Amino acid sequence: MIVPEYLIDIDQEMNANADPGAASKMKQYMKGQFAFYGISSPLRKELLKKHIRKNGLIPEAEKTKLVHWCWKADEREWQYICMELLGRRAKKAEVSHMMLYEFMITTKSWWDTVDYIASNLVGPYFRLFPDQVHPVTERWMASRNLWLQRTCLLFQLKYRADTDTALLSKFIQQLKSSGEFFIRK
Repeated sequence: MIVPEYLIDIDQEMNANADPGAASKMKQYMKGQFAFYGISSPLRKELLKKHIRKNGLIPEAEKTKLVHWCWKADEREWQYICMELLGRRAKKAEVSHMMLYEFMITTKSWWDTVDYIASNLVGPYFRLFPDQVHPVTERWMASRNLWLQRTCLLFQLKYRADTDTALLSKFIQQLKSSGEFFIRK
């Protein structure tokens, strides 16, 4: 895959800092589902800060293209970088971003990305667009997609006193008979 221009610098840094031994352990931890460069979270975050200082945040006009590229990339760190980049602008999301978040939740799904997306992207989105909470979460709960349903349970994690406990209780009741580990967890 040809690396998009915006990501060339960080791609070079990721390749230069790859650690095959750590990558193997990371892959094993994720039950063999994803390849990794083997870059630790602190180093990845430092590389991302360096990248942002030099290149800025994702250009809005390229957001969809870059998210799709990161999600097609083999190494899991690309999904982490993409989420963290979007997280830096989560409070400035647009209504149309929900389609992108849903793509991210339902593609290469696992707890490590879904949990971040739920609390750091979907949660702020619903604060910006409260009229979207019920239509979107009702659709997700009816979808039978465990990752969309998990997102319904988790998106309010950072709401604290503003948590809609009635809504959360409703989701819990709807899912209480689920035998799915990632729902029960």
